[in-house]
Amino acid sequence: MTFSIVGRCARTGMFGVAITTSSICVGSRCPHVRAGVGAVATQNITDPHLATLVLDAMAVGQDASGAIASVVKNRENISYRQLTAVDARGTTAHFTGANILGTHAVSEAADCVAAGNLLSSKAVAKAISDGFGVDPSAHLAERLLQAIEAGVSAGGEEGPVHSAALLVGDKMPFPLVDLRVDWNETDPIAALRRLWLNYAPQMDDYLNRAINPQVAPSYGVAGDL
Repeated sequence: MTFSIVGRCARTGMFGVAITTSSICVGSRCPHVRAGVGAVATQNITDPHLATLVLDAMAVGQDASGAIASVVKNRENISYRQLTAVDARGTTAHFTGANILGTHAVSEAADCVAAGNLLSSKAVAKAISDGFGVDPSAHLAERLLQAIEAGVSAGGEEGPVHSAALLVGDKMPFPLVDLRVDWNETDPIAALRRLWLNYAPQMDDYLNRAINPQVAPSYGVAGDL
């Protein structure tokens, strides 16, 4: 059904999530980031509110492990959920309920945790976390995307995936990167890669339009005087 990675860039303090799944619009439900706090992925049979609760707990001082533990404790239907998180210190944590679908696995590495369900094999999760560490100097969005691509190369999900998302938060209260392929019949990861390659050169321009529009480049569209 889903595989993902949450990660932190120790160099910049950015947080992010890359994720793909067999269902539509994964980016609207599963990846969550909060500047200065961390990143969370909520998946399998998804309850998006769990991610908000984990981020809230980390925002008031709990580490990733404590935040997830406090959220899942005695929670109704938690056996259907899979959660991963990374906090501001790079500490990672995860939870996989007893009713998770198919072959599932989790793999932690420095500043990241990868997880999946309905996987082709348990090796996929480790391939994802290993992929995150290939180029530590790259932008966090690139590292997350490389990690998901490594998961695809390792076999990915048991069946086809149809949506994918890449979400990165930096210092502002809105995402620096929020790219989504809501439905793709053949290869949403390749489509997400194309989106990132197109967006990356413009990323700082859109940030400047938000925080200092006087220095932002012109829009370059018809009607812009």
